[in-house]
Amino acid sequence: MALLLSLAATDALAHQPFFEDDDLTPTTPLRVVDPEVSTALYATLDRPGDVDYFVFDGQAGVRVEIGMTIPQIEGQADFAPTIGLIGPGLAEFEGESLPDSATRQLAKAGDGLLLLESVSATTFYEPFSRTSYWRRQRETVALPADGQYTLVVWSPDDAVGRYVLVVGDREIPGGDLMFPMKLPVYWTPVVSDGATSDGLPAPVQQPAPCSWLERLLARLSWSVNQRCAP
Repeated sequence: MALLLSLAATDALAHQPFFEDDDLTPTTPLRVVDPEVSTALYATLDRPGDVDYFVFDGQAGVRVEIGMTIPQIEGQADFAPTIGLIGPGLAEFEGESLPDSATRQLAKAGDGLLLLESVSATTFYEPFSRTSYWRRQRETVALPADGQYTLVVWSPDDAVGRYVLVVGDREIPGGDLMFPMKLPVYWTPVVSDGATSDGLPAPVQQPAPCSWLERLLARLSWSVNQRCAP
């Protein structure tokens, strides 16, 4: 059984998935080690106004695929975050609407900006994990200069939801080895009313606990339909 799970994990992690374990801010972004390697970043905008940050080092002329897929979780059919790429050599910022934190970072660095706004979704099914997604924007960007680039993800209409930011297209095994255990918990609706009475972000709804047998079956089948908490 251990061998089968190991082989399954190797197959599933060919696109190198990683999860947002802590809030991704300008000072605590998630770093993409190699922007050419296919990386799937499972993250959440868990409150209105939430903005997530990702960084990578790039070289002039390197072509990087950047895209967004939305898990087909209840209530997410219209969830459509925007992606902003900030970095050296990109077009000068011309007043597009950006989150305040991204505007400050852009001004401080003196970099340019490329916006990847959401487009009409197409559906695709991932047979191995038995999950379906809405594929939205996807673009291949030729990096204009050497330096650090920042990817910023936010919802212009302050919606909350889960998304997968895709960076790179060269598939090499790797990523979070806990992927099969984390995915069922990730695959749950996000509920947020914006803020509590004390002004703090409202907590995200957690899935109901399952029995030990249900958790075991979920892990062995890699099914996300059971919504099992760890």
